[in-house]
Amino acid sequence: MEILRDLSIFWAMFHVIFLFIMLFRSRYTRKRTILAAGIGMGALMFLNAVLLLAAGIDFVSKVFLFTCSIPSFIFFYVMSADKKFRFVLTFCLADTTCLWIMAVTNLLDYYLGGGQYIVLFVSRLIAYPLVEYCVYRFLRKPYLELQNTVEKGWGFFACMTMLYYVLLVVIVQFPTNIVNRPEDTLSCILVLLLLLFSYGVIFSSLYRQLLLYRKQQSERILQEQKNFLAAQLDSQQRIRKMKHDMKGHTIMLSGLLASGRTEEALQYLEGVKEEMDVASGQFCANPYINALLAQYYHRFQEIGAQCRMDIQIGEEEVPYMELCQILTNGLENACEALKNLNESDREVSIQMKYKKAYLLIRIKNRCSGSLCVESGTIPPTGKAGHDHGFGIPTVQEAAQRLEGDMCCYTQDGYFVLDVMVRIKDN
Repeated sequence: MEILRDLSIFWAMFHVIFLFIMLFRSRYTRKRTILAAGIGMGALMFLNAVLLLAAGIDFVSKVFLFTCSIPSFIFFYVMSADKKFRFVLTFCLADTTCLWIMAVTNLLDYYLGGGQYIVLFVSRLIAYPLVEYCVYRFLRKPYLELQNTVEKGWGFFACMTMLYYVLLVVIVQFPTNIVNRPEDTLSCILVLLLLLFSYGVIFSSLYRQLLLYRKQQSERILQEQKNFLAAQLDSQQRIRKMKHDMKGHTIMLSGLLASGRTEEALQYLEGVKEEMDVASGQFCANPYINALLAQYYHRFQEIGAQCRMDIQIGEEEVPYMELCQILTNGLENACEALKNLNESDREVSIQMKYKKAYLLIRIKNRCSGSLCVESGTIPPTGKAGHDHGFGIPTVQEAAQRLEGDMCCYTQDGYFVLDVMVRIKDN
């Protein structure tokens, strides 16, 4: 009946690969990932099968870490889009789940099946697809969302899963298989239970991080909607003011034309046009971005800051939600920084222009001489409280969602925020 045991081992190896592929983010397409995994892991499984036939199950169990776990770790690390701790956590999670099922089914077979491997084979035949269904149904979507959104906090959980993986290997396989050490059965069961509850704590902690991130995103979206509505209200007030001022402009133009001073009337009309463009906030054709720029332009005017805008985008379709998110956080930071300077030093410029398939955004403002930010770093917030410090990280997240990136640095008394995002052609 040893054939049932051997078949169950390869059944487990196949499903741990499948379980891992469900949870990790590959650098390549799904089709290419599955093909590469099939070839690479198929060759590895074949080599382990040869070693099993040649040296026996006891030897393979002891060197399994070196003949399967480490080679598969290197193979998938090369293919993974995530590096460092996120990948380690995902890999150890899949491997530890597989080893946990193998240990439990081994004990069930020994104590309930008399060591004939029938219980072992049947239980593994059912357990792996059942676990995969539960992972796909309840864990996969939030876990992938976590990998996409949460940048920090993976190291602690990755180290925990790695230690639990080593602990499980040692308690089950060394110095011999656990079924050959009845005196250690209780310790093994306690470790298996501890592992189960520890993973429950890990998952609940990660899920709370996801809920916190979703809450922060919702708050940011609501704040952006509030800013947009405020900009619309401000725009309506400026339009009413322009209507009132038009009476005076009309009287002036009538006087110039009546006296035959056509040239002066044309110059005056051009000045009125420029004044109306500035007053109405006509910086670009996109209504969402224009409303946002108009609002901040007038905020800069209110604090006496010199504001220059060079906006080279038209009516083409752009991802305005992410762009408004980038501009809101960047301009808010600039506005707060300028308030702390003397009015004569308050200066800011905003540039938006295309370069091939990318949109380049630069927000440049005067800053305190004591501020020093090197390119590639994120400056700490100067505000107290847990509601601050999200501005620059939010800009970075929004840029990455648009297949771009951002950097910020100080130079010659200015703080510079550069953002590059990909704009797909229609």
